[in-house]
Amino acid sequence: MCLSIPSKIKSIDKELNSCVVDTMGVERVASLDLIDEEVQIGDYVLIHIGFAMNKIDEEYALESLKLYEKIIEELEEEDRLAAIEDSQNCPNR
Repeated sequence: MCLSIPSKIKSIDKELNSCVVDTMGVERVASLDLIDEEVQIGDYVLIHIGFAMNKIDEEYALESLKLYEKIIEELEEEDRLAAIEDSQNCPNR
């Protein structure tokens, strides 16, 4: 399964038909070759294998990013609790 995380366009290179996007704090280059809409700096897009595929509404993008952040926090908490449990089960560490 592939999850597309909303990415905010930070800059556009019209010559290369690409853009730099920010995906939850990570910047990467994405091609604009497959997107059929006009995009501008500040727009949110969904990226798949290095290509911007869809432009999405900012409100939807921000709502999605909040959900991803919550999922990450919950996974980190599960990892922390598992590490504590492992350390309690292996006192010789």
